[in-house]
Amino acid sequence: SPLFPYSHSTIELFVNRLDSVESVLPYEYTAFDFCYDESEKRPSENLGQVLFGERIEPSPYKKNMECQSVCPKSYNTEKAEDKAKLEFLKKGMLLNYQHHWIVDNMPVTWCYDVEDNQKFCNPGFPIGCYVTDTGRAKDACVVNADFNDKDTFYIFNHVDITIFYHVVENEAAGARLVAAKLEPKSYKHTNWEKPDCTGPPMSLGNKFSGEIKIPYTYSVKFVEDKTIRWASRWDYILESMPHTNIQWFSIMNSLVIVLFLSGMVAMIMLRTLHKDIARYNQMDSVEDAQEEFGWKLVHGDVFRPPRKGMLLSVFLGSGTQIFIMTFVTLFFACLGFLSPANRGALMTCAVVLWVLLGTPAGYVAARYYKSFGGEKWKTNVLLTAFLCPGVVFADFFVMNLILWGEGSSAAMPFGTLVAILALWFCISVPLTFIGAYFGFKKSGIEHPVRTNQIPRQIPEQSFYTKPLPGIVMGGILPFGCIFIQLFFILNSIWSHQMYYMFGFLFLVFIILLITCSEATILLCYFHLCAEDYHWQWRSFLTSGFTAVYFLVYAIHYFFSKLQISGLASTILYFGYTMIMALIFFLFTGTIGFFACFWFVTKIYSVVKVD
Repeated sequence: SPLFPYSHSTIELFVNRLDSVESVLPYEYTAFDFCYDESEKRPSENLGQVLFGERIEPSPYKKNMECQSVCPKSYNTEKAEDKAKLEFLKKGMLLNYQHHWIVDNMPVTWCYDVEDNQKFCNPGFPIGCYVTDTGRAKDACVVNADFNDKDTFYIFNHVDITIFYHVVENEAAGARLVAAKLEPKSYKHTNWEKPDCTGPPMSLGNKFSGEIKIPYTYSVKFVEDKTIRWASRWDYILESMPHTNIQWFSIMNSLVIVLFLSGMVAMIMLRTLHKDIARYNQMDSVEDAQEEFGWKLVHGDVFRPPRKGMLLSVFLGSGTQIFIMTFVTLFFACLGFLSPANRGALMTCAVVLWVLLGTPAGYVAARYYKSFGGEKWKTNVLLTAFLCPGVVFADFFVMNLILWGEGSSAAMPFGTLVAILALWFCISVPLTFIGAYFGFKKSGIEHPVRTNQIPRQIPEQSFYTKPLPGIVMGGILPFGCIFIQLFFILNSIWSHQMYYMFGFLFLVFIILLITCSEATILLCYFHLCAEDYHWQWRSFLTSGFTAVYFLVYAIHYFFSKLQISGLASTILYFGYTMIMALIFFLFTGTIGFFACFWFVTKIYSVVKVD
């Protein structure tokens, strides 16, 4: 509850896993040999938190005092165990690992001034920092001029925690926590039993050998702040996040693309098609009918089943599942159910929805497989249930092995892996079978025109109506609409920034849907006019190609924005990126196919065919 005792005798501070922008591997708090509280048990976590590697534990920082000692840690470099712990601590400082502490479900932030008198509030703070052998202060070492010894680590072994509260008048003596801030400091406490929190910083030479004692201390003070309302206590953290005006700019940019495309599509629909249809339907005399041209020529072939119809129908099933999942998750996020305050809610929601949406996947796959004239319905159901989820799970499992090998906290506990497999096999798969059963029971999709016995020859195609150039062009426009949003999403995943702009994301989702559909319909129309009737796979790949651009962008982001070092981290980055690209491919491809299917059905149902 938001109320806490008015006496301010204690605070409940929890510690989360530590992570770094320079490494994809998060570690739990206990991995670093800090002071921890063994007496209390850990709070329970939801599925999304476990999947994202959050590990929340109680901490020994409790009392409301000035300069209170927690525990000293002594290391003797002659002992192998101590040396390993010290090396790990040094590595953590070198890679700028950040603590994430929580009070009353609020991140404890470290606020400092950046250029232009702006305050930046970081929802984490570093373990320590490093001054290089040339005397250059890295990362957080710039905050203090005393950090000047070369080739030396400085440990932030003291924190000043300030709790801001306001008193709620109308309730029984109670106060509400509105912000928790801290400032990391470094002190060499000469007398650690009675620390005074002054003096030179706690330094640790890189080449140091012998015995060293690192005392950990903290101070807590409470400050009343009447200006912040409890309901808006997250605002100060979100304000120092990347700026919203870029977002509006990107939305306007996307809307221009959408308007341009919609104009093109509307023009084709109205002018060209209207003319074509009127002209086709006027040709009553036989001699006119000899001179058929354009898309009407292929009416006997346009619904010919595609090659590899099995695979296409499976992709469409999985794509439908992903599409509905994304739509519902974003819708809930917009309503504010999945804000950063509900930790792990977004991921939990997505996974649960995905599991429950097996039925539409099975249904769509079965329905289209049947309309493609497929007979092997058992194979179809099994592939729908296992192919795409199986690929994602296999990739995820390999990534998990790497994390486990590196001792990271993001590695799934075995129990969670079993739970996810159980969700998949015991809920998702049976639901897929049920969907497929209804899909196969329904009669096939009625086509407006009959398919001829003999396929007609496709004439020589010009360069831009050949399959590849069309597919490559088709992905550019949808990608142009999303790429600014993509930057913020990748930041929130890899640079540990909070993502809270779900309203924008929902808008972008709708825009992506429209652009994918329109770009595909446009290209589809050009191909039919060029008498090329293989539209099924092409429409799927045209909008699905957006995922290839996503992949290229993710690679660019890796090299230009991230300072990730280490083989394991690099493999993890690309492993997770491949999962995202596959999901995105199925998602966009499905939108393209359905748009094109609707378009083709529509135009051939208004033409009179002998």
